[in-house]
Amino acid sequence: MIHSRSQTFVDLLACPRCGKPLVDAPPLRCARCRVDYPDLDGLPCLFAEPSAALAEWRLRMDRLLRQWEADAARTTRALKVADLHPLTRRRLEKLVRAQGAHLGELTQLLTPLELGDIGSALETHLALRTRMPPAQGLTTYYSNLHRDWCWGDEENDASCELVAAALGPCAGSQLLVLGAGGGRLAYDLHTRLAPTTTIALDVNPLLALAAQQIVHGAQLALHEFPLAPRQLDDVAIPRVLAAPSAVSEGFYCVLADGLRAPFASDAFDVVVTPWFVDIVDEDLGLLAKRINRLLRPGGRWVIFGSLRFAHADPASCFSIEEAVAVIADAGFAPPGVVEATIPYMCSPASRHGRREQVVTIAANKAKRVAMPERHTALPDWLVLSNQPVPLLEAFRVQTSTTQIFAFLMSMIDGRRTLRDMALLMEEKRLMPRAEAETAIRGFLIKMYDESQAPATL
Repeated sequence: MIHSRSQTFVDLLACPRCGKPLVDAPPLRCARCRVDYPDLDGLPCLFAEPSAALAEWRLRMDRLLRQWEADAARTTRALKVADLHPLTRRRLEKLVRAQGAHLGELTQLLTPLELGDIGSALETHLALRTRMPPAQGLTTYYSNLHRDWCWGDEENDASCELVAAALGPCAGSQLLVLGAGGGRLAYDLHTRLAPTTTIALDVNPLLALAAQQIVHGAQLALHEFPLAPRQLDDVAIPRVLAAPSAVSEGFYCVLADGLRAPFASDAFDVVVTPWFVDIVDEDLGLLAKRINRLLRPGGRWVIFGSLRFAHADPASCFSIEEAVAVIADAGFAPPGVVEATIPYMCSPASRHGRREQVVTIAANKAKRVAMPERHTALPDWLVLSNQPVPLLEAFRVQTSTTQIFAFLMSMIDGRRTLRDMALLMEEKRLMPRAEAETAIRGFLIKMYDESQAPATL
C-alpha cells in the first residue's frame, strides 16, 4: 500500500541525525549522512538509525508473537482439565480460538517489519544515543486502536472538540501531531479543520502501520481482549476497525521518535502533543524547546491529556502551575488552560472504563530560544567502553540480590571501565572477556533503566 508523497510533505522533513533536508529519491535520503530512510508499506521510517531501530522492533515483534503462542498453549492446557465447569470450558474455548486468530492478525499487520537484511551494529545505534522506549511494547497501547476506530466515538468526539477549540482556525496550515498513537485525533483534526498538511507521528510501528492503513480506507480485523470483561462472551471479541471515510489529501503517517522529530526548523503552524509530554522520558523544559524549534513564529502548541508526570526525579513531576511556567520560559506566550472531564477507554465490553479529567494547554511561540543538544537516550558511560561507570544508588542496592550480581556491582568504583570489568570477569573465570563486556553492558543498561523509572508501590 504505497501512497504518493507531495513535495510539500518532503519539504517539512529533515534528517533526524544532522537536521539537513531530505530528498525523496525514493526512498527518503540524507545526502550528507548517506542514509536511506526506508518505507514500511508506504510508512516512512525516520529513526536516526533506522536499521538498528527496526531491528529492535523486529526482536520485540518476535517476542510478542512467541508470547501469544505461549498464552494460547497455556489456555489449551487449561482446557484439558477433566472437571471444568461447562461455562469455564466455553469461555476457554472461545479464548483459545481468539488467541490463535489474533496471532494471525498481528502477524499480518506487522508483515512490513519483516524487511530483508536490516541488521546494524549495536555500537552504531548506541553512538547516536537512540533506542526504543524500554517501557513501551508493541501492544502497550493496543486497546487505543479499538477506542480510536471501533467503539470510542464519545471520547474521540470530546477530545477533538477540546483540541480544535484550542487550535482555532487551521485551514491552509501545516499541522503536526507528536505521539499520534492510533491516529484518530490527527484524522479528526485533519477532517474538521482542513489544514494543508497533517503529519501523525508515532514511535510504535504497530500503531503507525494500523493508522496508515485505516485512514486510507482499509478495514482491519483485530480481536479485543477486555481487561475486565462484562460477561463470559466478552473475554475476546472480534472487531472491525475502520475510519468513517478515507482521509483526504495531505495526511501522512510517520514512524519516528518524537524526541528526535525528523522535521525542519520553523516547519509547522501547529503542533499537537496528545497524552505525550508527561509520558516521554525527557524534562518538560527541554521538550518545550524542541517544540519551539518546530514551530514558525507565532505558531501554536496544544498539549492535551491527563498531565500526570511520573519521572524518577521528583523535581520533574510538575503540577499544572509549574508546567505552564516552564512552557512560558521556553519562548512561548503565557499559555491558556482548559480543564474538562471526558470518557476514557470505555469499551462496551469492559468494566474498566472511567471518566478522566483532562487538561488542554495552548501556547503561541513568542520567540526563538537556544536549542538543547539532540535527545540522548543513554549516557556516555553506557555508550563508550572507556568511560568510568558511576556508582549509582540503584547499583548499590542490586549488589545484595545474588552472588554474581554482587560481584558485578563490586567492580563499579567510579574508575573502572566496561572493559576493565570484563577483564576481571575473565580472570575470575566467570565468563570470557568478549562475552562479559556484552553481558555487563546489558546488565547495566537494565539497571540504568530501573534507576530512571518512577518508584512503584
